[in-house]
Amino acid sequence: MIGKLDPEDLALVVSRTGARDEDVVVGPGYGEDAAEIRVGDQSLVVSSDPLSLARERLGTLAVNVACNDVAASGADPRWLTNVVFLPDDDPETLDVVTQQIDDAASELGVAIVGGHSEYAPDLSRPMVTMTCMGLTDEFVPTGGATPGDKLVLTKGAGIEGTAILATDFSDDVGPNAERGESFFEEISVVEDARVCREYATSMHDPTEGGVVTGLLEMAEASDVRLEVSREDVPIRDVTREFCGAMNVDPLRIFGSGALLAAVPENDVSRVLSDLRDAGISADEIGQVSAGDGELRLDGERISDPPRDDLYHLWE
Repeated sequence: MIGKLDPEDLALVVSRTGARDEDVVVGPGYGEDAAEIRVGDQSLVVSSDPLSLARERLGTLAVNVACNDVAASGADPRWLTNVVFLPDDDPETLDVVTQQIDDAASELGVAIVGGHSEYAPDLSRPMVTMTCMGLTDEFVPTGGATPGDKLVLTKGAGIEGTAILATDFSDDVGPNAERGESFFEEISVVEDARVCREYATSMHDPTEGGVVTGLLEMAEASDVRLEVSREDVPIRDVTREFCGAMNVDPLRIFGSGALLAAVPENDVSRVLSDLRDAGISADEIGQVSAGDGELRLDGERISDPPRDDLYHLWE
């Protein structure tokens, strides 16, 4: 089965942390996409992510997804390592993927400092794994949301999923596929995070499983209840169109391009104003309440992460 481990299996993985190191401030944990390592008077933020399913823009997405996790933790992405596996000896694919990686990293001002590449005949598609690093004076965890905070979402649900549908399933989504492909230009949340980190108690980059999974991960990491109304979550018209054509839920498809932030109530208007001044759309979508790690979507209790709705399209 494609997708993330379920919480029980993931708990086994994150419980095995090797040697104890007092400079590891935030290590492996459910919902935490990046580690915080104390380096002098700053924190080094480190995050790793694999990508294999979005064939047409694999390198572009791999760079942005890794950088987004570091940005969502309060740091400016600065360094990348990339590991590229190809299923066969295919110089053209290698050229395309690595050029995409180079272009995306250059646009973000991030240096590629190392990695590995090889042929792996047992794979059915190329795979790229990125590790991104950056420095910050103040780490922003996923698990920092506090009762009374309000929830802010930038750009909208399903940005990444819309772009993937437009390229990998262009013949199925209808005549507006080119409009959706332009969403690849909005995958980064580095600028979103630079604005929100000045106020946020918690930030999270909703990727696999979309906004719903991102909200649930924030709720569980913070040990709170998040209350959200679906009608308050911004969804663009082309996203609705594509999701309707493919019978998938825009709140449950790959969500890179949106940043989820928990913000103290008194700061919400300033966050939204600062985002608008930066040319970034954003909406208040819900609130944080006392609870035990659950999401209430239109009153329905969600406590188990859903499988991303796009996965069955590749199977």
